[in-house]
Amino acid sequence: MLTCDVIMLQAKKGKKGPGEKGKGAGKGAGRMNGHHQENGMENVMLFEVVRLGKSAMQSVVDDWIESYKHDRDVALLDLINFFIQCSGCKGVVTGEMFRNMQNSEIIRKMTEEFDEDSGDYPLTMAGPQWKKFKSSFCEFIGVLVRQCQYSIIYDEYMMDTVISLLTGLSDSQVRAFRHTSTLAAMKLMTALVNVALNLSINMDNTQRQYEAERNKMIGKRANDRLELLLQKRKELQENQDEIENMMNAIFKGVFVHRYRDAIAEIRAICIEEIGVWMKMYSDAFLNDSYLKYVGWTMHDKQGEVRLKCLTALQGLYHNRELNAKLELFTSRFKDRIVSMTLDKEYDVAVQAIKLLTLVLHSSDEVLTAEDCESVYHLVYSAHRPVAVAAGEFLFKKLFSHRDPEDDSMPKRRGRQSVNANLIKTAVFFFLESELHEHAAYLVDSMWDCAAEILKDWECMISLLLDEPLPGEEALTDRQETALIEIMLCTIRQAAECHPPVGRGTGKRVLTAKEKKTQLDDRTRMTELFAIALPALLAKYSVDAEKVTNLLQLPQFFDLEIYTTGRLEKHLDSLLRQIREIVEKHTDTDVLEACSKTYHALCNEEFTIFNRVDIARSQLLDEQVDKFNRLLEDFLQEGEDPDEDDAYQVLSTLKRITAFHNAHDLSKWDLFTSNYKLLNTGIENGDMPEQIVIHALQCTHYVILWSLAKVSEGTSKKAFTILCDLLLIFSHQIISGGREALEPLVYTPEASLQSDLLNFILDHVFIDQDEDSNSTDGQQDDEASKIEALHKRRNLLAAYCKLIIYNVVEMNTGADIFKQYMRYYNDYGDIIKETMSKTRQIDKIQCAKTLILSLQQLFNEMLSDLGPSFDRSSSAFCGIKELARRFSLTFGLDQLKTREAIAMLHKDGIEFAFKEPNPQGEGHPPLNLAFLDILSEFSSKLMRQDKRTVHMYLERFMTFQMALQREDCWLPLISYRNSLQAGGDDDTMSVVSGISSRGSSVRSKKAKPATGKRKLPEGKTKESSSSSTEVWMNREQSMQTPIMMPSPHLTSTIMREPKRLRPEESYMGTPQPQHHQTPMDYNTQVTWMLAQRQQQEEVARQQQERAMNYAKLRSNLQHAIRRGTGLMEDDEEPIVEDVMMSSEGRIEDLNEGMDFDTMDIDLPPSKNRRERSELKPDFFDPASIMDESVLGVPMF
Repeated sequence: MLTCDVIMLQAKKGKKGPGEKGKGAGKGAGRMNGHHQENGMENVMLFEVVRLGKSAMQSVVDDWIESYKHDRDVALLDLINFFIQCSGCKGVVTGEMFRNMQNSEIIRKMTEEFDEDSGDYPLTMAGPQWKKFKSSFCEFIGVLVRQCQYSIIYDEYMMDTVISLLTGLSDSQVRAFRHTSTLAAMKLMTALVNVALNLSINMDNTQRQYEAERNKMIGKRANDRLELLLQKRKELQENQDEIENMMNAIFKGVFVHRYRDAIAEIRAICIEEIGVWMKMYSDAFLNDSYLKYVGWTMHDKQGEVRLKCLTALQGLYHNRELNAKLELFTSRFKDRIVSMTLDKEYDVAVQAIKLLTLVLHSSDEVLTAEDCESVYHLVYSAHRPVAVAAGEFLFKKLFSHRDPEDDSMPKRRGRQSVNANLIKTAVFFFLESELHEHAAYLVDSMWDCAAEILKDWECMISLLLDEPLPGEEALTDRQETALIEIMLCTIRQAAECHPPVGRGTGKRVLTAKEKKTQLDDRTRMTELFAIALPALLAKYSVDAEKVTNLLQLPQFFDLEIYTTGRLEKHLDSLLRQIREIVEKHTDTDVLEACSKTYHALCNEEFTIFNRVDIARSQLLDEQVDKFNRLLEDFLQEGEDPDEDDAYQVLSTLKRITAFHNAHDLSKWDLFTSNYKLLNTGIENGDMPEQIVIHALQCTHYVILWSLAKVSEGTSKKAFTILCDLLLIFSHQIISGGREALEPLVYTPEASLQSDLLNFILDHVFIDQDEDSNSTDGQQDDEASKIEALHKRRNLLAAYCKLIIYNVVEMNTGADIFKQYMRYYNDYGDIIKETMSKTRQIDKIQCAKTLILSLQQLFNEMLSDLGPSFDRSSSAFCGIKELARRFSLTFGLDQLKTREAIAMLHKDGIEFAFKEPNPQGEGHPPLNLAFLDILSEFSSKLMRQDKRTVHMYLERFMTFQMALQREDCWLPLISYRNSLQAGGDDDTMSVVSGISSRGSSVRSKKAKPATGKRKLPEGKTKESSSSSTEVWMNREQSMQTPIMMPSPHLTSTIMREPKRLRPEESYMGTPQPQHHQTPMDYNTQVTWMLAQRQQQEEVARQQQERAMNYAKLRSNLQHAIRRGTGLMEDDEEPIVEDVMMSSEGRIEDLNEGMDFDTMDIDLPPSKNRRERSELKPDFFDPASIMDESVLGVPMF
């Protein structure tokens, strides 16, 4: 819909209404770029060209102008659809709509076509293809007006149609229309302002030419030229009036409404463009009528809009010729600009300070003292850009005004230089700010604008050492202290080239120019202060604060200059001064500064090291001898030491402690003397507190220096001791009636568990050649290699005990179990024993840990080989082989491990379908190949459980997946086949990977078991139905298995006085994981009777079923004798050093606990023959011969 201004503009010109078109209406299809336009495709091409931004914009506009000249209605339709397309609308304005509908009706129709589901449109879309869209869009509008400025924009049709459309779109409820059209209208306005400015310049030139021609003598005057100039001026005036009408229509129809739009981006566009208009055409726009919009918008609630206001004003204040037109605005909105220096948005605050700097530069009288002070304190801001902007303001205000006579006089040095007064001004400002601990922040704030003044160290030295000139006021003691602090901060800033702590995110990389400046500054400061520092220390040697700051200067020296510049005598003088200061002062800060200075000078890379080291040794020899002498006299005085002697001991101890912080004083054996001092204080109880504090601190430094020299062997001993301590103070400590020790129970936090695991991974699972301490220089010594392997086995055993005794989380064992195949020869027995014991504790958690280890290996393989790996690769086959080994460890009794195997499959299926393929549903999930690994455990599922697992698998499958037969879907096909209930597949490995040589030999000899386990028919149906019902709801109601008792702590650190029988030692005494109230005697008797009755009932049931299983037992005995059980190399080996800990012994902790040794051993593993009298375990295939296990239900 046309606004009132546009309607008035058309009525004033006698222009046709928007529903009436010009002569070109109704013409056939036009041409553009040599292509016929069909169904609005031309505007799509125009949109694509602008979106891609690859073509020269002027050629695109020229093509459109040719099309407009050929058929202006068709070309305008292209342009209208271009704006609609740029708004993200998929609708198209047809020729019929353009001819017969009003703009408001067209906009309403396009609103209906807008995609409401997506809030994105080209101006807000992310991605590289939209990155340059806004700039290309704005460029197109600017070029369009520029190319049309001499003819088309004055045809009373093109511009009026475009302005009418943009005005209507800018008033739309749709944000995309409003945002895009406002940007287009504002850029159109900017282009028109440029046209108006050119017209104004041409009019002025024409007027001057006309006046010049008219003022000529009549004989020389050319009337034809006068007539021509007069006609040209009239034409220019008409064009200018036309442009002004267009600008008024845009300003009143779009800007006045949109500068307060609800969307911050739209408001920011309006303010940014009005700033351009006022700067470009100040005669027409730089007045209070337009400035007021900027002033009002400075109160906007969005920082983005406030920032645009300030940047627009900076462009105006930067031109000093415009200051007169800004006086009224400045007086009215100055307070608001000053308050914006504290804006919550740092970017806004920075620009506000910069704007005030421009205001200050234009006139000193505008800002009051209070206004300036509100900016001064920002030099101490933690935000560096704010502080730097405030530093520049401070420099402009206080340091930029120089006496003209100073520039005409020859350059002077020292306190007579021009910078002397400026440095004093900086000192005065620092003292008046009363922030004496923040000199580094003041220096950093002014470093970019006043580095020349701040690096005039020669002038600073002169102000401190030289006598004041006649009539010059000398610096006070307080001012000298401030000057020394500022001088130290400038040296640190020049040497380090990074802001102080709290400013900036870290050290940035210096450019080549900055590095050269840094080297030059370090050279110059060293040459100056190497000579001046001894004199400064001598002058201020009794002032602790000044001396502390001065002693920090050598830390930033280039020490090589002492040699190259032949300044050794000044170095000797410096060392003498430091020694005298050490003897004079007992202040901790001064002594630590002396210690740091010696540390900086004692650098072995430089030639001066020997000279400084001798001076340091002499000083410490003197202080340590003095301390030992004073201490001996002090301790001999008995219970009533003299105060003077105590002060002497304390003073000397302070000096030694301060030096021990930065220097290794181990050769002086300070521990012995400090121990005597502390021991005497404990015995007598009257030792002065300060002496005790510094003696403890000195002892602390002794220990720290000893720790700094600890070898790797020490860390391994510490690991073993820590594992033993964690076992001692675990929940097992309260067993056997020791509930009183419950406060001593310690559970390691997650960070400590992670550190222990990382230590094992770094020091145990390494190649023999990587063990730096394996041979101690004898690479070919096999005995030493075996010894190193034995130590690594002990480390692994110590950690595995923590897993078995539930000290650390069981899932941490996944990182251990996944190393089973790779390090089978070195640690296979330990890892297998750990798996066996963890399965006794919790079958389900053990199974989850095993599948977790396989998942970790699978993820590592994906990261190395990528998702499109070859399933015949060695890495994948290795994981499959490990899964096969894991499967064998579950034994032949499927009932005993029924629920654990089912949970293992459940976790494996979820992992396989966890990561969808980013290419779409037609491609397999990224982890689908894991099903090939999981199929190694299918043989351990009971037949009815296979059907249940298969139903659970189908939950994750889609209909399309079931139809796929490509190679990439083979793992799913293979796994589904393994779950089909076959005849003898319960005892066979499904889709096995590449087996080891031994396993392949055995597989040829092995015979499948002919006997099949048969249950009573009723029980089979009941078990099958209940199993299916439970598995259909497994995710919601997974039953927690009965926790098997954790193995009793049979280690010698927690050994019970009574020796257990062999079978009790193997099965373990039931121990709860957490403390429970012990049973009384009656409860124990009742429990024992119940157990006896239950055993008798089980025996009766076994006797009844004996005949049913006779054939099964006979076949299985025959199979076991033939070697069809577990693989030979998967049987439990005879292990003697498994789980061995440290070899040391400790004394009994108390009478109630019997600690014979620190060797913490698991029950020794036994082979088949040795444990024939024991109860069957999970690793023994013969366990299936025990009928009692066959009657155990799954749940």
